[in-house]
Amino acid sequence: MTEASENDFKVWMTETARHFEWYADSTLPKPGREPRRLIGAMRYAVLGGGKRVRALLAYAAGAVSGASPEALDRAALALELVHAYSLVHDDMPSMDNDTLRRGKPTVPVQYGEATAMLAGDALQTEAFTVLAAVEPPAAAARLCATLARAAGVRGMCGGQALDLAMVGGHPGEAELLRMQAMKTGALIQAAVLCGAQAGDWDRLGDGARGGLAAYADALGVAFQVVDDILDCTQDTATLGKTAGKDVNAQKSTCPALIGMDGARSEAKCRTQAALDALMIFPEERRTRLVELANYLLNREY
Repeated sequence: MTEASENDFKVWMTETARHFEWYADSTLPKPGREPRRLIGAMRYAVLGGGKRVRALLAYAAGAVSGASPEALDRAALALELVHAYSLVHDDMPSMDNDTLRRGKPTVPVQYGEATAMLAGDALQTEAFTVLAAVEPPAAAARLCATLARAAGVRGMCGGQALDLAMVGGHPGEAELLRMQAMKTGALIQAAVLCGAQAGDWDRLGDGARGGLAAYADALGVAFQVVDDILDCTQDTATLGKTAGKDVNAQKSTCPALIGMDGARSEAKCRTQAALDALMIFPEERRTRLVELANYLLNREY
């Protein structure tokens, strides 16, 4: 990437994230309304922090299918709402029992366990309310189905269950990668697919749809592997969450299983597989997706 293109990408990423923050703030239930504490917890969980990876992927994938700005806004917000709900529930004492998220106290710490649980539930349902308003109705149904699959027992929730079951155990590499593909990768994949499905999905063709799915699948694994590396190499202030918590909780990670060099090699290989899958598209349509894949890999360097 040249310096000019890198600067262009940074400008796009900053402006897109800023637009998303505005849209999320204006679309979420307004503060001061009842139930005030619940709405406050929902907004606290979503606004003012986070890399917005899933939203950015949706906006980038929307360029491939010519998605409308309104449909992309709704898809991006729904994805971030589901992601936020998962983080709220992950931080509960009965799950990961964390106290810091995005550089501030977690929702259970700030609002208490009961309100945090309700906030997570409400964010999940709000996501599908947002998607249900996408036009035409057939596109709304497709988006809802894609996000539901990614968030449910075959995706994020199922992966979290496998993660909890592995604590203190000794899974193999294939088992670990399968868990990570479900827990983290499924929602990353949904971000790409929802972004593209917000546009003219039917006219893309099987090859293009398959390329996007392969890109998203490989990128989801690479993203989690890099997260595992960062958990071992970065401090709490840099991460914005408690560093080393996976090791302390005796959770299985790629660095623990195949070593730091092996994990870095795995992340690079998966990222390259993601980039290769995009070659079916003209350069101008795949540019942002390529840039995002490289950006997510280079968080570690």
